Amino acid sequence: MNRTMMTATNTLNQLQGKIDQISNNIANVDTTAYKKTQTSFNDLLTQSFNNQPRETKEKGRLTTPGIRQGTGAMISQSQLVLSQGDLKTTNRNLDAAFIQEDQFFTVSVQDNNGVNTRFTRDGAFYLSPSANEQMMLVTSAGYQVLDENGEPIFIEGNIKDIKITENGLLIVDTEEYGEKSFGLGIVSVKKPQFLDRLGGNLFGLPDKMNALGITEEDIMTSLTEDSRNRAAVRQGTLESSNVDLSKEMTDLINVQRSYQFQSRAVTMSDQMSGLVNGIR
Repeated sequence: MNRTMMTATNTLNQLQGKIDQISNNIANVDTTAYKKTQTSFNDLLTQSFNNQPRETKEKGRLTTPGIRQGTGAMISQSQLVLSQGDLKTTNRNLDAAFIQEDQFFTVSVQDNNGVNTRFTRDGAFYLSPSANEQMMLVTSAGYQVLDENGEPIFIEGNIKDIKITENGLLIVDTEEYGEKSFGLGIVSVKKPQFLDRLGGNLFGLPDKMNALGITEEDIMTSLTEDSRNRAAVRQGTLESSNVDLSKEMTDLINVQRSYQFQSRAVTMSDQMSGLVNGIR
């Protein structure tokens, strides 16, 4: 395989990853509180050949001396973008949206790894019947919403009214027990680059934090008690996706053109190899 074909092949594999990332963003353009991902590229290892034995003949040259040959490009970073999405009013008591970019609700998710705490910006909550004639607060996907102590929220009695305050308190007024408040589990993320996207509009902490040399406190802070006044929640509102469809489509066209260019380079390289091998 000659250098041209190797360079194009390496780049094709990385461009496919970029196409997958853009496609995922476009697919979630209408997903509540979805956060887009951006990727950036860097050159792979390059080789430099010094083809000029006399440095005196390089006087006045503005570029780096020698001839540099690359081996393609690679995705250097896949970055989670936490910019605020547009807020849309629903006037529904159990809908809530953050007006701070770095805050997430905590939920309990049971998967192949057991029961784990996950984080989401999706504030479309519902009440699901539970044991002992209680109602459990869940997300639109059925995940348990946790309180500030990491426990599921259960409501007893016939509900008359529900309020969600700006600092994330859920106040439920029932006929039998009057008003009762629950502190919604809210975290403020300081280092979003360490969050793992888990699908289903959920995020989690990395599995190997010790290897990374970080702790949960380095990544996020739980807003409880005195720090709860930092929470910024708006009731009757949902956050839209922060995906800009026009930008994503433009990026997709550019990447597809690059993909076509690299594919053409592979074809031309193959044709050149065929001509060389056919020489008698």
